[in-house]
Parts: sequence; C-alpha cells; structure tokens
Amino acid sequence: MQGAVLGDIMGSMYERTPIKTKDFTLFSAGSRFTDDTVLTLAVAEAILTGSPYAPLFKSWARRYPRAGYGQRFALWALSEDALPGNSFGNGSAMRVSPVGWAFDDLETVLAEAARSAEPTHNHPEAIAAAQAVAGAVFLARSGKDKKDIRQFAAERLGCDMTRTVEGIRPGYRFSSSAAQSVPEAIIAFLDSTSFEDAVRNAISLGGDADTQACIAGALAEAFYGPVPEVFMTRLQTYLPPEGLRVMEAFVERYCGPERQRKRIMAS
Repeated sequence: MQGAVLGDIMGSMYERTPIKTKDFTLFSAGSRFTDDTVLTLAVAEAILTGSPYAPLFKSWARRYPRAGYGQRFALWALSEDALPGNSFGNGSAMRVSPVGWAFDDLETVLAEAARSAEPTHNHPEAIAAAQAVAGAVFLARSGKDKKDIRQFAAERLGCDMTRTVEGIRPGYRFSSSAAQSVPEAIIAFLDSTSFEDAVRNAISLGGDADTQACIAGALAEAFYGPVPEVFMTRLQTYLPPEGLRVMEAFVERYCGPERQRKRIMAS
C-alpha cells in the first residue's frame, strides 16, 4: 500500500493538468495526498481492526473533506445513509490494494475486494475492477509473472490487456469509470521496468493520473519488491501522523520480511 499512496501523491499534480510524456517532475510544491490515499488508509484500518468498511470510509472522508472526492461519494460520506451506492467509478479499485496483501489465497482476496467495494461501488464493473487490482496485487506479491497477471486481469475485466502504454497514450482521455481507467492503469504496470517506471507510465497516459498512478504503484510495489528508499522518505512529508500510524501498523503485520521472503522464494 506504500506504493499506492506514493503513486497517488506523484499523480496528484497531473489529474487536472494531464500530460502525455514520461518526462516530468514526480514531486512539486503542489503535490499532495488525495481521496485515493484517504480511502486506502480506511481499507487498511478496516482490515487491521476487523471493522466494517462503510463507517470507516465515512469517518476518514469527514476528517479529510478536501481530498478530492467525487460528488456522489462526498454526499454519501456526509449523510447517514447506509444504503450501497451503485457507482461504476474507479474508486473501488483505487483503495483496494491492502486487500491483496492481507489475505493468503486468491478466492478470499476476491471476496474481500468485493466487500470493500460494495458500500459505495456495487456496480458489477466497479466490483470487477476492485477484484482485478486486489487479485493482481496478490499474484504479484506471490511471485507470479506478468504473463499470469495479464491473463488474470483480462479474464476478470473482460477486456484486451495486450495493449501497450505507447499504443494507448495518443488517443486516451480522462475517465473515472472503472471500465475505462483500471485496465489502462494495470497495463501501465505490466509495461514497466520498475516502480518509478510504472508510475511514470500511468501518469503519462494523460487520464485520471492520481488514481491510475495509485493502482500502478500498488502493483509495482507488490511485483518489484519494497519501494525505493528515495521515495519512502517522502511519506513523512506528505502524510498526517494518523495516516503514517495506520500504514506502519499494516505494513508491519502484513508486508513484513516474512511476506517479502515468500514473494522472492516463489518468483
């Protein structure tokens, strides 16, 4: 989940000012964490504590009301409504990466990813997107190769995952729908050579930069191993203390040396 948060922060400057190049500054004075990070932390806390997802989504969103939520989510978060939202947006996928680390078999990961989506994104496309990202994180940290991850994502999303970043970039436009942004974010990882390259690929598409970089960063961390220290030091600058505490507790429990050894041994 550290890769997800860093991807979100790196992409935050380019969500409203899209770019079509990989040559850009990763951090600037305007970089910040967004709703992707807030809700990823909420998912992590729900897993750590065994709490329901919906109340924590509302609680975290209310503490950070200016993080850039979609209008429908913001209204839901401020309401007392417990009914699920039928959104088909990418919000279910941007926050789901902790699920891929916390559970030890693919069937459980997919079921938990659906549960994490349902309070706000119970549309079939949004659920499939959450499952695709969580499942891909699980496969990556379990030592599966990119061929296996690509095939899994194609089957889960029902779309062409043989496309490339270079092929997508020229005609791609902003979309926050799960079906039109999550496959491209996964491809940004599949076409990468490192954590940084995955994030640059995602942002260079010129789309929903923070969310797509969040997803690509999550996958890259799970596949390539721990995020380079040069980037990790930035988290202290951008995250509030409670965010750092949740992240550190989650990483200690679910992403520690034992999990990393398992990934290396399986690869």
